[in-house]
Amino acid sequence: MPTLAEFVKAYDVRGIVPDQLSPRVAEAIGAAFAEVVAIPDGSRGIVVGHDMRPSSPELSAAFAAGVTSRGVDVTLIGLCSTDGLYYASGALGLPGAMFTASHNPARYNGIKLCRSGARPVGQDSGLAEIRDLAQWMLDGGTGLAAPVGGPGSVESRDLLADYAAFLRGLVDLSAIRPLKVVVDAGNGMGGHTVPAVLGTAAGLPELPLEVVPLYFELDGTFPNHEANPLDPANLVDLQAAVREHGADIGLAFDGDADRCFVVDADGEPVSPSAITGLVATREIARARAGGDDDVAVVHNVISSAAVAEIVREAGARPVRTRVGHSFIKAEMARHGAVFGGEHSAHYYFRDFWFADTGMLAALHVLAALGEQERPLSEVCDRFERYVASGEINSTVSDQHGVIEQIRAWASEHGARTDELDGLTIACPEGTDPMWWFNVRASNTEPLLRLNVEAADRETMERLRDELLALIRADRDPVPTTDRPDGGEAP
Repeated sequence: MPTLAEFVKAYDVRGIVPDQLSPRVAEAIGAAFAEVVAIPDGSRGIVVGHDMRPSSPELSAAFAAGVTSRGVDVTLIGLCSTDGLYYASGALGLPGAMFTASHNPARYNGIKLCRSGARPVGQDSGLAEIRDLAQWMLDGGTGLAAPVGGPGSVESRDLLADYAAFLRGLVDLSAIRPLKVVVDAGNGMGGHTVPAVLGTAAGLPELPLEVVPLYFELDGTFPNHEANPLDPANLVDLQAAVREHGADIGLAFDGDADRCFVVDADGEPVSPSAITGLVATREIARARAGGDDDVAVVHNVISSAAVAEIVREAGARPVRTRVGHSFIKAEMARHGAVFGGEHSAHYYFRDFWFADTGMLAALHVLAALGEQERPLSEVCDRFERYVASGEINSTVSDQHGVIEQIRAWASEHGARTDELDGLTIACPEGTDPMWWFNVRASNTEPLLRLNVEAADRETMERLRDELLALIRADRDPVPTTDRPDGGEAP
């Protein structure tokens, strides 16, 4: 049996079924989660949900058995999106476990864990202890005290309608102009949640939306395309459908439907940084109208420079942090931030327990579009200020050595540097045209990740090519505009 360290990542569990993640392993992780999180926190139970992958029901049931073996109760909510699990954790005040491998191929599955109130569980906030205790159990460890009162109980609840009603209560679409919306669920959990939130499947009133569904059939083998909209190849069907149907907007969700990507009426993608800017202005305005004088918005280091500008222009305070949901959520809680956004289309809301929900971001975009008459391209124009390369990965054996060469390059050019997350280098003050870039080493692979942004395309491409030549000198490159992990971890 492989060791858990091979597939228990910095933020979640993600492994091949059953070679790595088997029912036996899931049961051990469930027992360890109960011991490390639920019992010390005084939780009265744990809520467990799962996606549409063929292995998810069996794995989640095994996990629940591990939890109840430690005397902790389990509430099973069945099929749900990851943000649906976060809703359950927040609304019920329980730690949670979501069985999903997001956009990864069908042979994978995984577990996203959280404390009550959807607070993150990562490598530095309990996941390492869960991994080590589960490994000890799998290796034959004995000696855990028998649970007082015997095994825990199991109950089942359907929270889809409550989840949908909660989101609708945060953004009211009832009075917007009629919109035609194409939604590509990628055979993932968006096919379960979109009809409930945007339609009437959960018994909610009809909205002025005509939803054109693409790949709403729940199928964890992903027969049409990968459920990873960060890869432009997976947006092609959505773009074509938007143009074919004369739609006002297109939405694409990833496999567990916690990320949402947007295309305009011409089928052109709207960058996640622009969506961050758009949603931020709405949330800032709402917070200030409610009397909040110190409004903060969190963004990661590779979001567009426009995000911080837009936040300041709206009278709020931008907070810059590292890539990754545990860092975003921690900074949001520390600053009481009203909203947070990442380049990977994860969007976080104070009103959603500081957790990420692509569906709530989609509601904001639909409201911004439907509350006025202009097309989405014009609505987003003021948020798309600069030209970005997208994230480019290169295979590099000596990551440290290459980063030191880039640091020397920055010194020669009189550039500004910081090391909040990798190495960020920005042009000297007053430089026209503006540029900046970030280079970060992968935690799990011999890769360097490069992001470049500039005031114009010529500057961005010149800088990008110069840096790639430096990074890839005498090396075998693996060019891509997407991270292998789909943008969910650094």
